[in-house]
Amino acid sequence: MDLSLQMFRDIPKVVSYHYKEGNFNWPMIIYISFVHTTAIIGALKVAQCSPQTLIWAFLLWPISGFGITVGVHRLWSHRSYEAHFILRFFLVLCNSIANQGSIYHWARDHRVHHKFSETDADPHNATRGFFYAHMGWLLVKKDPAVVKAGREMDFSDLLADPLVRIQKNMDPWFALYMCYVMPGQVASYFWGEDFWNAFFVAGALRYCIVLHFTWLVNSAAHLYGDHPYDVLSYPAENPIVSWCAVGEGWHNWHHKYPFDYSASEYGVSSQFNPSRMFIDACAAVGLVWNRKTGTAAWQMGRARRDRDAAAGIPLPKAPPRPWEVQEGKKVE
Repeated sequence: MDLSLQMFRDIPKVVSYHYKEGNFNWPMIIYISFVHTTAIIGALKVAQCSPQTLIWAFLLWPISGFGITVGVHRLWSHRSYEAHFILRFFLVLCNSIANQGSIYHWARDHRVHHKFSETDADPHNATRGFFYAHMGWLLVKKDPAVVKAGREMDFSDLLADPLVRIQKNMDPWFALYMCYVMPGQVASYFWGEDFWNAFFVAGALRYCIVLHFTWLVNSAAHLYGDHPYDVLSYPAENPIVSWCAVGEGWHNWHHKYPFDYSASEYGVSSQFNPSRMFIDACAAVGLVWNRKTGTAAWQMGRARRDRDAAAGIPLPKAPPRPWEVQEGKKVE
């Protein structure tokens, strides 16, 4: 099913329900509207930008993306490797350019998501539809189950990192500066670009695109793709999402082995994963160590599955996905 059609098909149901319940998160609705309005202005200004500014905007995609994938996701949320202070400082800057909330709040919500995936306590529960998982969850108040889960889990390790504490205390102003203003200042100072052109293109337009790339991990990668590692879970192997989100689309593996620093089974020769390449490069120069992998656990699980198959034990079947269910009945 076409992702955009599914996304827009869910909107009326989501809006109607939350309007009746009085659940709209109006500050976030206003902010997301601002994000998309400024991105549209940026799209109209692309033709006015110099080639250097367009290249700068393109480079900010993986730079800000690494702040999410390499930084807040694989390092701070899952502790899948350890990093030197220099690298952690760099990743804080990259994460601020990405402007998706502080490291503390992003990692908090993500840990809750993994522990309670596809339940009411999941912040972006994909069983509520593509649009809700993609961005609708930001536009409404959190489900009480999400709030309860967040209060009961321990996040003291995050605040033990002084860089995380500092960034949290500076949120949202430092991130807004790094996301919108800094790209314009760099382009204006180094190659004489008009500040507002770069502000809207390298800042606003690039930011909005990267936001949607990240959101695709919550929506498309939880609803569309293969399930070779855990057929019972919604997260899927989605190469398109991996291209957009610099390596985060191999999601069935990641939810099966969230501690794996590469968030994928295979190396970069088989699966697009520049985030793993970056971590490996940092390890080669001593900035990263203690990289954890799930390969051994998967090999043991695969051997057990093969033994069950040889013994005639049926493999578990995946539950009906949202698009397979209509009025409570599975669509054959």
